[in-house]
Amino acid sequence: MSPYDPSAYPPFAVTVDLVVLTVRRHALCALVVRRGEQPFQGRWALPGGFVRGDEDLSAAAARELAEETGLCAHDPASPGVDNGAHLEQLATYGDPQRDPRMRVVSVAHLVLAPDLPAPRAGGDANSARWAPVDELLEGPDQTVTSLAFDHARILADGVERARSKIEYSSLATAFCPPEFTVGELRRVYEAVWGVALDPRNFHRKVTGTPGFLVPAGGTTTRQGGRPAQLFRAGGATLLNPPMLRPEV
Repeated sequence: MSPYDPSAYPPFAVTVDLVVLTVRRHALCALVVRRGEQPFQGRWALPGGFVRGDEDLSAAAARELAEETGLCAHDPASPGVDNGAHLEQLATYGDPQRDPRMRVVSVAHLVLAPDLPAPRAGGDANSARWAPVDELLEGPDQTVTSLAFDHARILADGVERARSKIEYSSLATAFCPPEFTVGELRRVYEAVWGVALDPRNFHRKVTGTPGFLVPAGGTTTRQGGRPAQLFRAGGATLLNPPMLRPEV
């Protein structure tokens, strides 16, 4: 390879940003942290950080996830083991003006997990909280200027990814505990889509979709009322027929 001068190329950095979504109190919520340092000191932002020189993107995202939430990323090599949150790459953002410090390219990741406890702040964040997505994505174009950097756009993209993927995949079960009722799964769909669903039609669809749910062999009364049958996620990754989002 011909010799070249690295100084002839402008420096830039790579970060990972996390869109961490969960369902709390029947609402779709995202994890946000208040920045403790400049730029955008005091503003809310998505958790994330710079990629270290010795790690790849997935390792950096998993590290930031553990630092910010205490969660481990699910290992796809062990599908039968309940071993962490769903983590997938979302998109890459590289507007030259997105970070006032220098040229920074961010590779965003989407994280889905069941009802999570109060978050803990880490890194340069001095506080963290779960915020309802509807409060963060205000306005007709679902953007809000109070989030730092271009995190409103990243969050909106992550929410839309989650909303669309639970139509044709079994990803909605990532918001549920290992064993759950059809009613609990329905509330996940309602929270993510922001609509009310007919309980009987929903029950018929999810239990009639091959490979979506399998009986767990027990019941629960944690929702109150009569005992409800418990299910686990089945082996299907794609739903046929899909769970189409109602038009609103």
